[in-house]
Amino acid sequence: ANTFAERWIGTLRRELLDRTIIWNRRQLERLVADYIDHYNEHRPHRSLEQRPPEAALDPPPSMPTGVAVLRTTRCNGLINEYENAA
Repeated sequence: ANTFAERWIGTLRRELLDRTIIWNRRQLERLVADYIDHYNEHRPHRSLEQRPPEAALDPPPSMPTGVAVLRTTRCNGLINEYENAA
């Protein structure tokens, strides 16, 4: 279990904490909670065939041409998430 915890902490440090100035504990807790949501709901994982852990089992259909794309920012604009507009 220690190796999984070390890998998670390393990912959190590289992708969030090394790129952010933290001013207080409340900001740190809010950013980490937001990053955890991003990590589990949107970020692709190699071992899951580029799907997030909580994604539906069926891969999304291929995007047709001319479809609008929505951008959502996470972690105070550090991370951008993109989705097809319905």
